[in-house]
Amino acid sequence: MTIGPASHSFISQRLRLHYVEWGPSEAPPLLLVHGGRDHCRSWDWTAEAFMHDWRVIAVDLRGHGDSAWSPDGDYSLTAYVYDLAQLVHQLKLAPVSIVAHSLGGNIALRYAGLYPENVKKLVAIEGLGPSPRMMAERDAVPFRERWRAWIEERRAAAARLPKRYASIEEALARMKAENAYLTDAQARHLTVHGVIQNEDGTYSWKFDNYLRVFPVLDLPQERIEELWAAIACPALLLYGEKSWASNPEKDGRARHFKHARVVQFADAGHWLHHDQFDRFVAELRGFL
Repeated sequence: MTIGPASHSFISQRLRLHYVEWGPSEAPPLLLVHGGRDHCRSWDWTAEAFMHDWRVIAVDLRGHGDSAWSPDGDYSLTAYVYDLAQLVHQLKLAPVSIVAHSLGGNIALRYAGLYPENVKKLVAIEGLGPSPRMMAERDAVPFRERWRAWIEERRAAAARLPKRYASIEEALARMKAENAYLTDAQARHLTVHGVIQNEDGTYSWKFDNYLRVFPVLDLPQERIEELWAAIACPALLLYGEKSWASNPEKDGRARHFKHARVVQFADAGHWLHHDQFDRFVAELRGFL
């Protein structure tokens, strides 16, 4: 029996990727997938709430947390989905219940459409990606211009050195500025597990700078919607009332799902699982 969190790794596309695990190894698996520029230890509170009844596994996506950075900076959704497929395959987790946030939700939804038989329940916290309005604005820019801009952004990322903070407190201030809803304890926990100490004693975020540049190429929207439609398990789509993300019940994207329920959280932003933790756990427990 693993009390946890115990630290492990697996190999995907020659990268050593990290995950942590809580709870009894014989319990049903619950896989937690974080969002962009986050890390697996942001799920600690959720894991502690469910570890007595579940084998809880939280993964660090490539380029995040304690996972390896992609040598060629490949952070495409295709690469992420392959990594998730490898984790489920190597750990023999199927059928698995998945809870995923933002980028992680985007990955998990695509995986569930590719392998509907492998996913028992799925919770996506603001995980459908940019809204139809945002996509229309992006598509209004000629593709050639977007591709050239991506090349320039990648060059800039290659030249950029990770920001160095003189102390944990300085990094903590940055964390709190990103999400005003976080308590001091939450912000400190996320910061402590999100930074690495440099040789000169300063601190930098663990994630790869290339993550700041969103891939220029992705699946056509109609292919993504086909994957959503192929999801066979019950799905719970959670949204924060005060988030930048668009509610799929209001913008029409929810119609592509067979068995999805949309829940909006009042007084919560993009990280609603932190902002309204007690309600999130109640919703999750009832759904699972």
